[in-house]
Amino acid sequence: MTFPILLAAFILVPVIEITLLIKVSGAIGGLTTIAVVIFTAVLGAYLVKQQGFATLRSVQDEMNAGRVPAMQMAEGIALLLAGAVLLTPGFMTDVVGFALLTPPLRRLFINWVLSKGVFNMPAGSAAGFHGTQSRDSSAIEGEYSERE
Repeated sequence: MTFPILLAAFILVPVIEITLLIKVSGAIGGLTTIAVVIFTAVLGAYLVKQQGFATLRSVQDEMNAGRVPAMQMAEGIALLLAGAVLLTPGFMTDVVGFALLTPPLRRLFINWVLSKGVFNMPAGSAAGFHGTQSRDSSAIEGEYSERE
C-alpha cells in the first residue's frame, strides 16, 4: 500500500510544483520567480542550520540529565526532512519545509507520524517522547575487564 502512495507523490508533487512555478512566473516574472526560489532555499538552509544546532544542544542537555532525547532526535529527523524539501525548488515544498521549521507544527507532525504506526516501537519506548526514560527489565548491569 505504501508503494502506490509514494508513486503518486513522486508524480504529483513535481507536476504541482511545475504548475505553480509557471503560474507564479506568469504573475511576477520568470527572473523574480527564480530569485524567490533561490531566496527561500538559502533562508531555509540557514534556519535549518540554526534549529539543528539548537536541537543538538537540547539532545546533549537531555542526555546529561539522564533522560532519553527521543523527541529531540525525532525533531532532528524532521529538520532533516525540512532541509531536503526547502532545497527542492518549488513553492509547495517550501510551505511544507517552513511548516516543519515551526516547532509546534513540527511536534504535531511527529505525533501524527507516530500515531499512524509508521515506526514500530517496543512497548514502553514511547515514554521517551515525553522526556522520561524507560528501563528494560531484561538488562543486566555489570562491569567488565579485558584479559590478555
